[in-house]
Amino acid sequence: RERCMIVTGIEPVTKKKYKVEIDGQLAFMLYKGELSRYHIRIQEEIEEDTYRQILSEVLEKRAKLRAMHLLTKMDRTEKELYEKLKNDGHPACVIEAAVAYVKSYGYIDDRQYARKYIESQKEKKGFRRIAMELSHKGISRELIAEAAEEAALPEAREQIRELVRKKKKEERLSEKEKLRLYGFLARRGFSSSDIWDVLSEEQ
Repeated sequence: RERCMIVTGIEPVTKKKYKVEIDGQLAFMLYKGELSRYHIRIQEEIEEDTYRQILSEVLEKRAKLRAMHLLTKMDRTEKELYEKLKNDGHPACVIEAAVAYVKSYGYIDDRQYARKYIESQKEKKGFRRIAMELSHKGISRELIAEAAEEAALPEAREQIRELVRKKKKEERLSEKEKLRLYGFLARRGFSSSDIWDVLSEEQ
């Protein structure tokens, strides 16, 4: 016999959209018409077959379309897309299906994302900062290292010299100006030793 679950909550999110709670846990979000179609009512049973039907026929399709829409707006990592769909209220199994779907068509590719990101940031930031940002976006260390090898990163001290040249407000740097530039460069992810070596060249 199929396991039956109890609808313990139906809460409006917008005029047409509702959070559905099953056995005390948020299960998914449905529109008003879908609540009627699948006979979802508070304190009533929902059969496992109906539950699976909602996941496959309604939510999976919706999550795939949402994923495609999100990726036409901007590139995202796999983790960023997962988090975005999670925030939309999609169940984990539906998100996994949607992410696998867009991956299968090459719409999401963490390796390619890391390459592009490093290329776009390498003149403005130190590699340490770039690697940290990519890591927060869910890119693995291995992929970051691979992408960095292909990116022909500029030599750190040359990069610092160029940024100092663009950013300095005084021809001869005062201690106060050096400290300001140090803070700026440290936030960009350059090492203390490289920054001070370059700043000490400035008289």
